[in-house]
Amino acid sequence: MSIELEFIVYAILIGIGATLVIDLWAQFLQRVFAIPALNWGLVGRWLGHFRNGKLSHESIVKASPVKGENIIGWIAHYLIGIVFAASFLAIEGFDWARNPSLIPALIFGAATVIFPFFVMQPCMGLGIAAAKTPNPLQARIRSLLTHTIFGFGMFCTALLAAKLIAF
Repeated sequence: MSIELEFIVYAILIGIGATLVIDLWAQFLQRVFAIPALNWGLVGRWLGHFRNGKLSHESIVKASPVKGENIIGWIAHYLIGIVFAASFLAIEGFDWARNPSLIPALIFGAATVIFPFFVMQPCMGLGIAAAKTPNPLQARIRSLLTHTIFGFGMFCTALLAAKLIAF
């Protein structure tokens, strides 16, 4: 397998696996603590409005629904995970995928919270770092924890992928 193809395979596997880990985390929080999971349909709504040139909303909840917003949001969720994983591999070096270590993955995962804090949340009407939500500190902690769990998911998936690909 060429190095380019191997990079793509690792990025896809690690991105999907890590995103699945945070989805399992969200299910755990919902079932055990009754904390609702993020509505990916609202992310799909936000993205769906791009075709009309609308990037920012006063409130994404009040924005007009977009046909297929749920599927758009879920696909975007997993594609973002793949892009984050590919970015991490490009930064950390491809050898990390073959011999993963936990700390760099956790740090990178936590750092990815920059994207929702400074792009998604403000554009969806939630303010910078969820400042306009009813409980900004709680929203920030949940986002940071979720993104750190994404890093943990990258590590776990990389361990599994390295074994599968070597096999």
